[in-house]
Amino acid sequence: MRQVTTPEILTCMINMTPQDLQVMSFPGLHETLWDQREFLGWRDVHHNTKGYLVFWVGEELRGLMVKAAESQMPGGRSAICALCHTQQPAPQVSLFTAPKSGDEGARGNTVGTYLCADLACSTLIRITPAESAEIPDASDTIAHKSLGIRDRLENFSNRVLSVDAS
Repeated sequence: MRQVTTPEILTCMINMTPQDLQVMSFPGLHETLWDQREFLGWRDVHHNTKGYLVFWVGEELRGLMVKAAESQMPGGRSAICALCHTQQPAPQVSLFTAPKSGDEGARGNTVGTYLCADLACSTLIRITPAESAEIPDASDTIAHKSLGIRDRLENFSNRVLSVDAS
């Protein structure tokens, strides 16, 4: 991911009101390892159900506010994040909804998906198994997963924007 600044984040959010932008918290951008991310994802430290996803679609920077379900999935089961396709204990995956942009969002319409509860997909895809005959080069696996995350983020944001995928 290319580096971004706080002002760029503020102008790229496609589904937030001016009031939402005023109370939005930001991660420590100076601590971010940009070359090890497909997107910038973080949970709001002041609003425990809010999270944010910021990513590039070509040359366009796009950002989304997402809201986590207030309850966790029950333990003792597995769940899969729709972005990174990582299977993990169900409480570590949450249903997130994103308000749609424009008039549809103003009417309260949302789209939802299951995501890693901490929005740390970029870290999870870099945890690779030891190289073997089946997986001779872990960097190929990471590159494949990285491309998948970027494609799924674009598709999810298109649903927020009500862009027809056809």
